[in-house]
Amino acid sequence: MKIAYRDAGTMPYADCWQLQRELFEELLARKRRGAAGCGADKNGCSAGLGDSGGIGNLGGCGNFSGLGDSAGLGNSAGIGNTADPGNAAGPGCPPPPSDDRIGTLLVVEHPPVYTLGKSGRLENLLVPEAELERLGAPLFRIDRGGDITFHGPGQLVGYPILDLERIGLGLRDYIDALEETVIRTVARYGIRAGRIAGASGVWLDEKSAFPRKICAIGVRASRYVTMHGFALNVTTDLDWFRRIHPCGFADRGVTSIACETGSVPPMEEVKELIRTYLSEILNVEIYK
Repeated sequence: MKIAYRDAGTMPYADCWQLQRELFEELLARKRRGAAGCGADKNGCSAGLGDSGGIGNLGGCGNFSGLGDSAGLGNSAGIGNTADPGNAAGPGCPPPPSDDRIGTLLVVEHPPVYTLGKSGRLENLLVPEAELERLGAPLFRIDRGGDITFHGPGQLVGYPILDLERIGLGLRDYIDALEETVIRTVARYGIRAGRIAGASGVWLDEKSAFPRKICAIGVRASRYVTMHGFALNVTTDLDWFRRIHPCGFADRGVTSIACETGSVPPMEEVKELIRTYLSEILNVEIYK
């Protein structure tokens, strides 16, 4: 199976959001065409492929929500449990598309911008919105899980738009794969990172009283198709985070590869490490 790699360079958040939506809708449309004529009740298809199929959000604060539901992190693999991903079509349903492309990995840097997830609280923004506008860093309310975070120069943002059903992953395993990709990437720079239960993302000193987040993760999924993704601080100016409680946490810090190592890794080098490790972990080819 193959994933297309697309480097958008530096792109304003609104423009990239539109591009991401187009890729997401295109992949969903391919799934609908593959499942045309397959009724869940009549032919045994997975409910996850129907119009009422699961829509989930998992964010940097570890929040997962389904259709009208809320569940803790322990239940966050909701769409992955709808049916066995390896046999989700069921008897009488058409096979998945013969095309071995299962999505796109879109990587980008954004000009300064703040984003607030659907489960986020505006009180985690510590300055008036007008102050953000004055600084040229507007606030976007978006449909991922999680709370408020910052995107800006020196931060590698990855938007994998993938069909998890074709890979055979549930949502929680997919989040684990993104986290592991980043953990292996920062390890190449001598940084030991890990996870915190109930708080998605990649952390340093995760067992201490004041852990530091180096990568935020927030995902939305519909019919096993993902959007949004991860934001890895490479050389990010961390002062931007002083205006928020990152991901809703007032008692946890943020950091970057440059801050931890005292060196400035080339962004292209970090992108290549991400591409290599994600390919290995998902067992797919990510091609340019």
